[in-house]
Amino acid sequence: FPASETLFHFNILESETIRNMNFMKYVERAYQGEPVSIYDYQFTPKIKTMSGYLGRQRWLSTRIYPLKNECNEVTHIVVTHEDTTHKKEAEQRIIEAKEKAEESDRLKSAFLGNMSHEIRTPMNGILGFIDLLKQGGIDETDYNLYVDLIEESGSRMLNTIEDIIDISKLEAGQMEFIISETNINVEIERIFVEFQAEIEQNGMQLVIAKLLPTYEAIVKTDKEKLHLILKYLVKNAIKFNNKGSIEINVEKKEDYLEFYVKDSGVGIPEDKQMIIFDHFTQVDMGDKRSYEGAGLGLSISKAYVNILGGEIWLESEENVGSVFYFTLPCYSELDDKELRDDMLDYELNENAMNLKVLIVEDDDISMNFIELLLKPLSKEIILAKNGAEAIDAYRENQDIDLILMDMKMPEIDGYEATREIRKLNKDVIIIAQTAYSLIGDRDKSIEAGCSDYITKPIFKDKLISLIFKHFKYLVQ
Repeated sequence: FPASETLFHFNILESETIRNMNFMKYVERAYQGEPVSIYDYQFTPKIKTMSGYLGRQRWLSTRIYPLKNECNEVTHIVVTHEDTTHKKEAEQRIIEAKEKAEESDRLKSAFLGNMSHEIRTPMNGILGFIDLLKQGGIDETDYNLYVDLIEESGSRMLNTIEDIIDISKLEAGQMEFIISETNINVEIERIFVEFQAEIEQNGMQLVIAKLLPTYEAIVKTDKEKLHLILKYLVKNAIKFNNKGSIEINVEKKEDYLEFYVKDSGVGIPEDKQMIIFDHFTQVDMGDKRSYEGAGLGLSISKAYVNILGGEIWLESEENVGSVFYFTLPCYSELDDKELRDDMLDYELNENAMNLKVLIVEDDDISMNFIELLLKPLSKEIILAKNGAEAIDAYRENQDIDLILMDMKMPEIDGYEATREIRKLNKDVIIIAQTAYSLIGDRDKSIEAGCSDYITKPIFKDKLISLIFKHFKYLVQ
């Protein structure tokens, strides 16, 4: 019998998957007069197809029908294949959407419970002690104690409200970042002075393990955001530590700085380490709350670090302690004159660009931030969270003018995605974006097919100036 071919002209019998299914037994059953259906199996064609499915895993359904002669004998069979990939992908999207909705509902419930606790508890202290003060007949010692407790409860509630406002601003892309010359050593020493007394009162030590040499200590970053990142990490260490020491360290590695805050506290279970940076998450996930806090500090720290162009991670062992690491790039500005000259043009003409843009970014906050920056010069913005989605998005929208490509992503990274897109279009503008400006990174991106390169943190003036360089002809 002839080889079974699909409408896309590839021989499914060449597939190892099909051979492992013992496909021939279904053919034999059909020759015995039985119609056979094989539903939803996976298959990866090995040769190029008319639909461009080279190397992409597909879902197929196969039906085999016997053809009989006048004597009711099977003389031939008919094999049909239906590509059910879109149906299976739609089913998977529905499952993922359902899981996401359930997780969102769970987080919302956890958030409301957390916020109720974090607002009602200090409010109870404030109202309770105010009521005692109103009753009078209190000696000076108790009076001062009540006032101190009211102040402490008010401060706790204010911190919770400020954290909620900060995370809301970050998710809306409205948080302002001010880049200036920052003395890293001075910022660490500020943290030391701020927390030393509190830590020593708790019977622990705060230690600065290492600072930068003076000539390396001045970098361009957001001074206040760096201070808050360190503050959240130290506060987290204090909260989950009641012995030993808390250690702060910084050192320069290539073109970035690596910080860590180390404690000898309770540690974090391995199964909780992946979610520790999520909103409203604490190590203690049960009903018993041993520690106060809204569970936002680490999430805010992660957002700040990512937007400033760095990464954050942790190493932890239960009952031993935790080390929280984060990095920040050594930021270098564009040439001031080049930037000023370009700004004169694009400030007048950015709305005239009218670009169709694809943003490829696996971090939600960074994606929202870039989308807000590009809205004034875009007629349409398409979003993709990894290289595979980027390739599919470009296949379906080959009139895209500009691609912002994150180079470090899960599944298919930015380098591979760029190479695949270049097979479809040699001219579309692709700007690589990466957290570090390490030696060789720019060359690697250009080699993969990128038109240009930008390092995080990404600022409006810097990004728009770079885009204007490639699309200046649209506004002249």
